[in-house]
Amino acid sequence: MTATAYRTEPGVPSWPHCGEPLPGEAECRGRQVAPHAACLAHLSDDDRTAHLARLRPGADLDHRGTRLTEGRVSELLTALTDPSTHRPRIGNALFQEAVFPGEARFDLAEIDGDVLFDGAEIAGDLSFDRVEIGSRALFRHVRIGGDACFDRMKVRRRAMFEKVEVAGRASFDRLIVTGRAVFDGARIGRDACFTGVEIGGFFSLDRATIGGDGRFDRAGFNGITTFRGLSIGGQVSFLGVVFGRSALLGPLVCAGTLNLSEAVFGDAATVEAAATAVRCRRTRWTSTAALRLRYAAVDLSDAIVEHPLSIAARSRPFPVDGEPGDGDGAMAEPGLVGAGVRVMSLRGVDAAHLVLTGVDLTDCLFAGTVHLDQLRLEGTYTFASGPSGLRRRGIRPVRWTPRRTLAEEHHWRAARGRGAEGWTPAPEGEEVREPAVLAPVYRQLRKAFEDGKHEPGAADFYYGEMEMRRHADDIPRAERGLLTAYWALSGYGMRASRALGWLLVAMTATVLAMMLWGLPQNDPEPRSTVTVTGRRVTTAIGMADPVDPSGSYADRLTSGRFEKSLRVVIDSVVFRSSDQNLTTAGTYTEMASRLAEPALLGLAVLAIRSRLKR
Repeated sequence: MTATAYRTEPGVPSWPHCGEPLPGEAECRGRQVAPHAACLAHLSDDDRTAHLARLRPGADLDHRGTRLTEGRVSELLTALTDPSTHRPRIGNALFQEAVFPGEARFDLAEIDGDVLFDGAEIAGDLSFDRVEIGSRALFRHVRIGGDACFDRMKVRRRAMFEKVEVAGRASFDRLIVTGRAVFDGARIGRDACFTGVEIGGFFSLDRATIGGDGRFDRAGFNGITTFRGLSIGGQVSFLGVVFGRSALLGPLVCAGTLNLSEAVFGDAATVEAAATAVRCRRTRWTSTAALRLRYAAVDLSDAIVEHPLSIAARSRPFPVDGEPGDGDGAMAEPGLVGAGVRVMSLRGVDAAHLVLTGVDLTDCLFAGTVHLDQLRLEGTYTFASGPSGLRRRGIRPVRWTPRRTLAEEHHWRAARGRGAEGWTPAPEGEEVREPAVLAPVYRQLRKAFEDGKHEPGAADFYYGEMEMRRHADDIPRAERGLLTAYWALSGYGMRASRALGWLLVAMTATVLAMMLWGLPQNDPEPRSTVTVTGRRVTTAIGMADPVDPSGSYADRLTSGRFEKSLRVVIDSVVFRSSDQNLTTAGTYTEMASRLAEPALLGLAVLAIRSRLKR
C-alpha cells in the first residue's frame, strides 16, 4: 500500500473523509469506514459494533485523520487479536493525522505491513512496546504530549521519526531496525533512551534536541551514523556502542558528560562536541579519528588507538548544521563555561598515533602511557608548573624556579608533607606514584620534545627526570649523592644562575686565598751563584724561592695583592697559567681553581644553551 504524505498545513485530505461538523473546524477529517460515510468516531453504536465484528486478525486499519479515544483503540486491537498468539495482528496500520485525546497503546502488536503515523497527535502516552513491523514505521511530525515507548520494537525495513515531538520521556531500548532509522529534527522534552538498539543501515539524529539525558549504551550502528547539530540538556552516554561504519558525532552540545567509554569505532570517526567532560576509557579506534572539542575535560585511560587520533581544542562555537558558512549561526552552549580543553589522563594509551593540539595538560596523568616519546604536541599547550619564589621547607626557606612538571610529581611532593607548599595534592582516590615510576615518564617526554626540536621544553623534563632519579629508592646512595651535588651546583646543568653563583663564590674564595696565602711576601729577586772548580768559574742565575707572606691578615688585603690574585683566578677559569710566582699553598689553590672554575663556567654555558637552542 502506498503511503499518503503527511499533512503540513490544513486542507482537504486526500482520503474519503467523514465531513461531520466539528467545533472550531469546518468538518471532520476522519477516514470513512466503508461502506459507511462516517469515520470510526462518528459511527453509530450499532454500525461500530458491526464493523468491529467483521474485523479479523491480519486486517488493515485505516483511520487517517480520525479522533480515537483509548477505548476505541482497545476495541480495535481486541478485535484483531490472534487467539493462537494472544497478540493483535494487523495488516497495515494507517493513522496519519489521527488525533488521540488520551493514550495510544499498541503493545505486542504484529503488523505485517506499514505503520504510518505521520502528522498524528497524541495527548497522552504513545506505546509500541514489543511491536513487530514487517515493513516501514513512519512517525514523522508526530506530536506526543506524554511519554513515548518503542522498547523492543522490530522494524523490517526502515523507521522514520523526523521532527517527532515528545513532551516527556522517549524510550527506544533494544529497538531493531533492519534498514535505515532517521530521527532528524526530533524534540524530546526529557530523557531519551536508545540502549541496546540495533540499526542495520543508516542512522541519523541530526538537528535534534533532548531536554534531559541521552543514553545509547551497548547500541550497534552497522551503517553510517550521524549526530549533527544535536543538543542535549544533561548527560549523553555511548558506553559500549559499536559503530560499524563511519561515524559523525557532532557537532553536538552536551551540558554534562559525553561518555564514549568502551565504544568501538570500526571506521573513520569525527567527534565534535562542546561538553563538560568527554570520557573515553577503554574506547577503541580501529581507524583514523578526530576529536574537536570545546570546554571538555578528556579522559583517555586505557583507550586503544590503532590509527592516527587527533584531539584538538576549538576556539569558536560549532555551526548549527556542522557546515561553516551555512548561514544558520552557531549552536547555543547553555551552562558551559570555563577554559579550554583539558586532557586528564593518558594512562594505558599507546601514544604512537596520538596528536594533541591546543590542549591543557596541567592535570594530565601520564604514568603508564605507552610510547610516550612518540606523542605529538602542537599548537599552544600547557603543562603543570612547579611553585616559584621562596617557599618554606620545614624551618628553612627554599627558592623554587618555575618549570614544566607532571601532575604526578605535584601529587608526590604534596603527599610528602615536608615542603609541600605550592604543590597540588592528588584527587581523592588517586594513587600517588613514586619517583622511580615518574623518572621514565619524564625521560620519554624529554625525548618527544627533543624530537620536536623544542629544547627548552626538553630541558624542563630533563630536570624533572633528574629530580625523580635523585629521590628514587632504587638508585644507589652513592649515585644519589653525586646527583645531589650536581643539583646543588648547577641544577643538573639547567640553572645558569646557580652555576654562575657558585662560580662567583669559587672565584671570590680563590682570590681571597691567594691574597692571604697564595702570593709570596714579595716578588722573588733574581740571584746569581758562582762556582769555582779548579780553573773553571761557573755562574748560575735563578730566582729566589717565594717567601710565605707574614704579618696580619688585614695587612695582606691590599689592592696590589688583589690585582695579582684576580689575574691568577681569571687565567685559571680559561685553563691558562698566570705565570705568577706563588707559594706552595698558592700553587695548589691555582690547580684546584683550574679544575673547578672552568667546570662551573661550562655548566652555566650549557644551561644557557639549553634555553636558547631550537
